[in-house]
Amino acid sequence: MQRRHFLHLSATAAATALTLHAPGAHAQAWPDRTIKILQGFAPGGNADNIARAVSAEMAKGIGQAFVVEAQAGAGGTIAAATVARSKPDGYTLLLATGGHAVAGAIYNSLPYRTVQDFEMVGTITYFPFLVVTTADSKVPSLSALLTNARANPGKVAYGTAGIGSTHHLAGELLASMSKTQLLHVPYRGDSASLTALLAGDVPFIIAPPTAVLANIKAGKLRALAATGPQRWPGLPDVPTVAEQGVTGYDVRSWAGLMAPAGTPRPVIDRLNAELQKALQVAAVRTRLEEMGGEARGSTPEEMRTMVAAETQKWTQVVNDAKIPKQ
Repeated sequence: MQRRHFLHLSATAAATALTLHAPGAHAQAWPDRTIKILQGFAPGGNADNIARAVSAEMAKGIGQAFVVEAQAGAGGTIAAATVARSKPDGYTLLLATGGHAVAGAIYNSLPYRTVQDFEMVGTITYFPFLVVTTADSKVPSLSALLTNARANPGKVAYGTAGIGSTHHLAGELLASMSKTQLLHVPYRGDSASLTALLAGDVPFIIAPPTAVLANIKAGKLRALAATGPQRWPGLPDVPTVAEQGVTGYDVRSWAGLMAPAGTPRPVIDRLNAELQKALQVAAVRTRLEEMGGEARGSTPEEMRTMVAAETQKWTQVVNDAKIPKQ
């Protein structure tokens, strides 16, 4: 009886905590303190809210608090560099977005490698961009806009959140795949590009749903296309870019969790398991949908393959468009 009771207690302990071993160190249970998630954009933005939505639920299963910290700047690369240099012990994570792969394509030199210097935990959400014009624009569709652009090479402008943003590269890919020449006009963030569109400074912009949806619903803007492979559920009447003649066009941003390279696999597996559970919670899925996204988890291996493919894809776009490296 005593032996069976001991084995039962041991199994219970193993189910609730992992034990990590390091040479010359005492065994240490993980997790035994707060877990930090760094995100590289402004507090209160999409990345911040995504991190908070999933981590609040993950904390329930893991049994330790999560704290989300913003290290904004340089397209998310400051936060990524901090995580890449952090101790691989499972206590410092990165909320990475599609900009992580873009940075690997647009920057001449980074203090980390976008794939090799991280352990992938899993994806959280995917969301498209919207091609948006003003409600009173005489352009009836994206296909009509592209026809006009072909007749006026380099004269049809579009605004984005800045040079080297995913929005910018989405526009360059659109120009390349549709065999047009579009004029990119960079602004300092989505709010600035939206202001320019409403002021009539550019005929259309490329922006995430959260940046423009309120003005679409208010009747000030009109979406011409969604950039994903399927219509965005938030605006089901808006056709995709591919539906309007640019076959195979697919641009979505994403968000997922990463850890420093060398983080023990049992820790990665536990984090992934809790992330998958969080993504099945109705309130979490609803919150992600409110931010324009679709909840979609993955294995660490699937995320690694995706990030590598995205980095390669955007590197090709940057090279083909001759975009100056940052």
